[in-house]
Amino acid sequence: MKETFAELLNLDREYVLPTYGRDTMLVRGEGSKVWDFFGNEYLDFTMGISVCNLGHCHPAVTRAISEQAAKLVHCSNIFYNENQPRLASVIARNSFEGKVFFCNSGAEANEGLIKFARRWGSRNGGRYEIICATHSFHGRTLATLAATATLKYREGFAPDMEGFVFAEFNQLEAVRAAITPRTVAVLVEPVQGEGGIHPASPEFIQGLRQLCDEKNLLLLFDEVQCGMGRSGKYFTYQNYDVIPDGMSMAKALGNGLPMGAFEIGAEFGELFAPGVHGSTFGGTPLACAASLAVFKAIEEEKVLENVQAMSAYLFARLNELKQQFSFIKDVRGVGLLVGIEVGERVLALQTACKKRRLLTLTAGEGVLRLLPSLKVTRAEIDQACEILTSALAYVAS
Repeated sequence: MKETFAELLNLDREYVLPTYGRDTMLVRGEGSKVWDFFGNEYLDFTMGISVCNLGHCHPAVTRAISEQAAKLVHCSNIFYNENQPRLASVIARNSFEGKVFFCNSGAEANEGLIKFARRWGSRNGGRYEIICATHSFHGRTLATLAATATLKYREGFAPDMEGFVFAEFNQLEAVRAAITPRTVAVLVEPVQGEGGIHPASPEFIQGLRQLCDEKNLLLLFDEVQCGMGRSGKYFTYQNYDVIPDGMSMAKALGNGLPMGAFEIGAEFGELFAPGVHGSTFGGTPLACAASLAVFKAIEEEKVLENVQAMSAYLFARLNELKQQFSFIKDVRGVGLLVGIEVGERVLALQTACKKRRLLTLTAGEGVLRLLPSLKVTRAEIDQACEILTSALAYVAS
């Protein structure tokens, strides 16, 4: 017998740790739409926080999962599985021809980058300190929390793991000033997501590459939220004409199936011998099958081209709203990673959008975050902007 909504909430309250603030139960999704427990339809401009980049239940990904699940779901990484090398080669061909380690989440991928930096540093003067950026977010494990500048995420988990210092984002000279004899790497998000949708400037990213080369440091990019096509390129760093030494990815890698990875330059591959690093569930046949289907769909369905076209259209529509509503302080982002800065009205605006059946997110201080499907249509953008117009008028009154 199917439980009522109230019964399910009671089960949640009794048995699930209350780590999320939520009031809506989603039960079905298709493309840019989701439906709640009561059958209400929403236009989803969150996509699982940039997870379901191809839309919910993409047919090709669903089919790949189903076919692989009937064949082999999991095998230990003490055995080869045929999908891992296939996927690693696809990632490398669409990035910088490096070597890939598979895991399950963005935090794990960033942990891998941190371990990579420290292992390389142990052979290069015993260096271990990583420079991160203000307003950064790299995950919720102890190491990635220590690499996260925003204090609210670290509260109650002291002492922080040592080995991380912070420099002002988009300020190259601040990074230079933070370098010490202990410094081994610089870790940044090409677009800060949780921190408020702040794209790095070309001068900053290109300057970091030059600075890291000059000082013999590793340059590491966290592409967990901004990667996998969201910027209009496979990976956001490709917009800057630089190549990192290491990069993390996750979220949209499996279009909803838990999947993460980090990639390092091929010249560093000898640092990771058998037993140095591992993961029970990293790169299962099932997860890799889903990810292979994601890459194939991005290519065959011309998803990157759609991101570029729909990004231009969405920003044009949002800048029209900025002219209409004076409390919109800024519209910014890259590709289909978009922030609308509205200040103290942000929570009221998010609530007003939801009541009108548009799901959005917040980011940083006072920023409404939009993360539509990379296959979003002009009609869906028009629908979202109509709802935004109504919601903005409501919170302005």
